[in-house]
Amino acid sequence: MINFPKIDFPQLKSKLQVKSPYDRIIIMLLSLLITIPIFIILHQNLIDLEWPFNLDRVFIFLFVFAAIFFLLMLLRTIIILCIAVYLMVLIYGTVVGNYGFNEISEDYNSMIYTMSDNPFPQDIIVAKLLPFPNKSKIINAIEYQNPKVRNFAIMATSKHFKGIKGYSDYRTIIQCFAVFKEINSRWNYVNDPKEGDYIATASESLEYFSGDCDDHSILMAAAIRSIGGTPRLIHTKGHIYPEILIGSLIDLEKVNYLIKNVLFVKESYGKKIHYHIDERGQVWMNLDYTAKYPGGPFMYDEILGALTLN
Repeated sequence: MINFPKIDFPQLKSKLQVKSPYDRIIIMLLSLLITIPIFIILHQNLIDLEWPFNLDRVFIFLFVFAAIFFLLMLLRTIIILCIAVYLMVLIYGTVVGNYGFNEISEDYNSMIYTMSDNPFPQDIIVAKLLPFPNKSKIINAIEYQNPKVRNFAIMATSKHFKGIKGYSDYRTIIQCFAVFKEINSRWNYVNDPKEGDYIATASESLEYFSGDCDDHSILMAAAIRSIGGTPRLIHTKGHIYPEILIGSLIDLEKVNYLIKNVLFVKESYGKKIHYHIDERGQVWMNLDYTAKYPGGPFMYDEILGALTLN
């Protein structure tokens, strides 16, 4: 006969009792903030039972909320202490002008907005939690203030699309596309040593225009930033590639017209423009070494990390 351990319900109840009514309110609000992104992930990944009034989704939300609330209540002393410390950090950040209440509110809202429109919302959270590979080495290698890098970028703008007129609002993007054209037309893919990653600086890659995906991304990002563009690097499955900030969806329409009808007519004929929209609604266009035109096909759709260079 198996003897199951007895549950001391009075003791469990005492653990859930709070000394202050404000503790329960704080735990409820925190539970709600945690429940919303978890519910979005479950909603996108679980089969829709098509119950009337979406009752299946209502039950899922309530179940997740109750489970999180119960867990946080058991750990309420530690949770309340952590919240107090975090609030002090946010207050300090707000006063000195660093990361404060406005910034965390914007980040949370933008994350929820992006997750709600993404078929794989868990990727948004993963991208924020996973470290970007070789981040410090890559940042140091993006020598956008190196005269050699800037002179190369200037040369590319003089060689390509110099005579394009009538698009003064998009001059910087057109010039960045000139850099893209020059680099990708000359790039020679060469593997890293077997011992591990070799991170070449931008000025080093200028000598032979050769290297692997991270070397290409570093050079592209450095050259684009040296002439006023805003690049970022995307980490996906075994691959890193650069993107450029286009702006809003309205900007995307105009840039799409430029690519298809003015700048890369032959290369982009009958083909789709590929881009990402970040959590703030900004459009980023693919500039991978495999692309013959800005916005070429992605090697992989999944984003595991993003490194933005402001």
